[in-house]
Formats: sequence, C-alpha cells, structure tokens
Amino acid sequence: MTTPSEIGEFLRSRRARLSPETAGIDPGGTGRRVPGLRREELAKLAGISADYYVRLEQGRNRTVSEEVLDAVAAALRLDGAEREYLFRIARPARRRDGAPVEPPQRVREGLYRLLETVDDVAPALILGRRTDVLAANVLARALLVDWEALPRRDRNVARFVFLDGYARSLLGNWDEVAWITVTALRLEAGRHPGDPLLTDLIGELSVKSEDFGRLWAGHEVANFTGGLRVYRHPVVGEITLPCESLTFPTDPDQTLCIHTVPPGSPAADSLRLLANWATRPGGLAPAR
Repeated sequence: MTTPSEIGEFLRSRRARLSPETAGIDPGGTGRRVPGLRREELAKLAGISADYYVRLEQGRNRTVSEEVLDAVAAALRLDGAEREYLFRIARPARRRDGAPVEPPQRVREGLYRLLETVDDVAPALILGRRTDVLAANVLARALLVDWEALPRRDRNVARFVFLDGYARSLLGNWDEVAWITVTALRLEAGRHPGDPLLTDLIGELSVKSEDFGRLWAGHEVANFTGGLRVYRHPVVGEITLPCESLTFPTDPDQTLCIHTVPPGSPAADSLRLLANWATRPGGLAPAR
C-alpha cells in the first residue's frame, strides 16, 4: 500500500524545487522560511483551496479527482513520469482480499531468439519488475556480469549497481546510472505499491547503501528511454555505448535494453573483440 508519508514527501519535494519566480508568483520580499512554493501558493496555482491541498499532501484525501490531480501536476510542472507516479500514489489500486500474488515473469521464446540474433554485435537484456534481469545475451553477460552464474535473487540491476563493488569500477558514469536506477525503482513503487519483493529490495538497498538512501530520499521519478553508457572493461578497456530502452506493448512490465553502435566504429570493434573472448572455449556458457 502507498503510505500518506510517500505522497506528502513527493509533493513537498516537488514544491521545494519550484521557485516563486519560476511559477510567476511574487515572492514578497525576504524572510521565506521554506524553499520553493508554500502550500497556499501551490493551491492557488492549482485552483483549489489551501485546506484541500493540505489534506492531499497529508494523504488524508483518498478520493481525489483526476481533474484536481491534473491541476496539481500542472502547477508543479511535473513531467510525464512524475505525473504518472503522482496519480498512482494518490489513487492506489485497491487489492482484493485473497487476490493471487503476481506470478513470476516469463520471457517469450521469440524474445530469447531476438537476443540470440544480436549475440555477437549488441549487448542486450530484458528487464522485468524491480529491475530484475529476466534474460541476457552473451555480449550483455560479458560486458556487465554473467547474470546466469548469479543466484536468482541477485540477478537484479539495482542490487548490482549499489551492492556490487565491481559495478563502480566497471561503470564510468556510475553516478548517472545510479540515479536512473533509483528513479526507475521509484516509478515501479508507484506502479506496484503492493509488491512485497519490491518493498524488501528497497529496504535492503536503503540499509546497505548510503548512496541509495540519499538518492531515494530525493523522490525523483523518471522513465528512461535512451542515453550513453561508459564502461571500463577489464578485457576491452573503456568503451562508450548508446543504450536504447523499449517496453513491450503486450507486457509493459518487460523492457528490452540494448546497446547499438555503428558498424566499423571503434566501439563495434571492441564489441567484436569482447564477443570473441566470451565465446572462446572455456568462456561464457550459453545464456539458456
């Protein structure tokens, strides 16, 4: 279940980042005791009463309308991912007593073949809920970590990024990857507020990683679709790869993450070298 504190913390964090000047409000001179907008200023921008907004921020209004949430999102200048998160935590889906727990995710046979098709040219993996790694081709296992060799609970990007020391030496832009990972988990928490495994994961990371706790406290939400990854690999050295993230329409809880590079580029040469290393006798085992 989403707690009132989560709603309040998120809304307060969004108010704090929005200055009166940016919102078109006269700051009224010096002496402001809070960063960003006051509650009553945000309520005025959204066209609702200050008392109504206070009850929303305190999690005391569980029947808030879509029109009010739209107005608050617009006043706070939320992007698409943040707006989706606000709607989900403000109006969480009710879980029926006795409703079955979500079954383990399965990857379709055709998607396994898709990963195998690009085995020697593009690292590719499929992520599920909670950033679980559901499948990975040979190049992805050679570039990051051999997911198949890990215990099943450790086949998780968030655990790898924050709890595996190797990730910090491998990822040249670790800070950026860590931020993206946390924002993805925050979005997951909005989509699946009743997921006990997600709750356990967030709790574990909060206890074991100060960096995770600091980033989680920022209440940032984002929907990653693409960017660059910098790797400092022990076999091929430093390599920068574009990353594309595609969600499947038939299963929005599964995402294909793939690195693509121009043929003949230095990065393509490095990937070819890595593929040769990974598939040599005694190298990585087949992904399935």
